[in-house]
Amino acid sequence: MNIAFIFVIVSVTALGTPVARDNPNDDGNRIIVTWQYAEEGVAVDGYEIWRAGPTGDFEKIARVNQFENEYLDRQTNDGVKYRYQVAAVKDGTEVARSEVTGPVKSSQQWFNTGRVNILLGFIIYAALLVWFLYHARKGKKLFIRKIPGLDALEDAVGRATEMGKPILYVPGLSTIDDIATIASLNILSHVARKTAEYNTTLLVPNRSPVVYVVAREIVKEAYTDAGRPDAFNPDNIYFLTENQWAYTAAVCGTMVREKPATNLFLGYFWAESLALAETGAATGAIQIAGTDSVFQLPFFITACDYTLIGEELYAASAYLSREPLLISSLKGQDWGKMIIIVILITASALLLLGVEQVFNLFSI
Repeated sequence: MNIAFIFVIVSVTALGTPVARDNPNDDGNRIIVTWQYAEEGVAVDGYEIWRAGPTGDFEKIARVNQFENEYLDRQTNDGVKYRYQVAAVKDGTEVARSEVTGPVKSSQQWFNTGRVNILLGFIIYAALLVWFLYHARKGKKLFIRKIPGLDALEDAVGRATEMGKPILYVPGLSTIDDIATIASLNILSHVARKTAEYNTTLLVPNRSPVVYVVAREIVKEAYTDAGRPDAFNPDNIYFLTENQWAYTAAVCGTMVREKPATNLFLGYFWAESLALAETGAATGAIQIAGTDSVFQLPFFITACDYTLIGEELYAASAYLSREPLLISSLKGQDWGKMIIIVILITASALLLLGVEQVFNLFSI
């Protein structure tokens, strides 16, 4: 009797008292349990975690190997108190058991303290937007570097008008949920307004049915805003096919037959980019392309007169319209990127100097 009592005391003290606490910075339903390794001389090959809920009865919920001293219980209910025990196991037999932890309950946190850096970045970015928007609405001219492809857009429309030939606008081959397609449709609105003013034919072949409907409404609205609703021809904005290469063949055929003076390839493209650009170049048209696909940019740069590279496509609507809200957003993004670049360069320099605490700045 006395020997058994001594064995229990030794077994309990071999693990000590584990610590159970609510897992921080989560959405609840998690409790983390930590314990000390078994004392030297107590050989184990794993640990069992036991949990007692409101009923008071303990049940085994998990087993981990001998190198673990922490367990995250993901099967808890917020607001319910739980108690835990940890048992050391050797060859399937329990050789030590810890004391019982105090009751602990899980809960949701309103704010993840590990993401203070993201909050700080958001505040800085929002402040930049408000600052530039204030100055833009005050009439101050905000500098935006020149984009040659967009500067040449009006000249390209004028050339087509002088030659009496149409303008071909290809809004990419992607769907309406692609950001490049949305940026292309914003540019289409500006081009359509110019063609309405100059009474130039605008051809817009579409691969996506949804993009076709949106493009038609955009062009119609642009003609109305320009005071030329009667000049709008819905047959010039048309749907071809959803098949990639059938669409490409149809557009190339249009370029060969109609010989447009200006070809605009703006949006997201795949392997058909080279076929379109080469066919357009063979007809002698001025070509302006733009895409955020890094794989297709080399073909456009080679075969087109002007190419909008990457984010220049997104900046086009602000560049062309000079709308204060869009300009301030563009300036805020540019300054935000500059700040990020400065932070990365500074952090890299500190890491080279051995200041490893800089990692905490980027942890989430």
